[in-house]
Amino acid sequence: MTFNDIFRSSFLENAGSFAPMDFLLAMALSFALGLFIFYVYKKTFNGVMYSASFGISLLGLTMITTMVILAVTSNVVLSLGMVGALSIVRFRTAIKEPMDIVFLFWSIAAGIVLGAGLIPLAVLSSAFIGLVLWIYVNRKNVAPPYIIIISCCNEEAEQSAVVAVKAAVRKHLLKSKTVSPGNIEITMEVCLNNNDSGFINGISTLAGVENVVMVSYNGEYMG
Repeated sequence: MTFNDIFRSSFLENAGSFAPMDFLLAMALSFALGLFIFYVYKKTFNGVMYSASFGISLLGLTMITTMVILAVTSNVVLSLGMVGALSIVRFRTAIKEPMDIVFLFWSIAAGIVLGAGLIPLAVLSSAFIGLVLWIYVNRKNVAPPYIIIISCCNEEAEQSAVVAVKAAVRKHLLKSKTVSPGNIEITMEVCLNNNDSGFINGISTLAGVENVVMVSYNGEYMG
């Protein structure tokens, strides 16, 4: 072992093998794809509370994944260490919408493919995925269902309310019924006619009807 071997730094050797042009090209493309994913997410969002921070995180996730893959592909030993380091990461943020998972995986996959140098695959597949989401996410085939909760004080009021609901909606389905002394509560799933909810006001004025509530039904109700 010579004197130069003692002071030789593998860290500096790895820094010398770094290719700035490859890094700039990969990061520029990941930034562009991240912006495209963010734009598709913004245009296809159907929820009530839009989160701008989640959209920006899609952009950052694409670029960070690309950076990690660039480092992993340059060194086999580093790739093994990276797997061990990332295995201890735990994410505690709850995913509120199923489509958010799709966009998260899309960002990660785009970053991985770009970092691996498969630029045409990353660009073409992202364009195809964006087009499919753009077409099908905003497509409305059926009218949105609603849940109506009616609280009555007797059986006669219940029958009158059910008849009024059947006459005013296109489709209806009894989901649940709760009976207690002096109170009857029924829950119905309905599809409105031309999104007309004015009949709710009429039901609330029926004799024996104490309370009427209508809420949007997202499929998570357990009846």
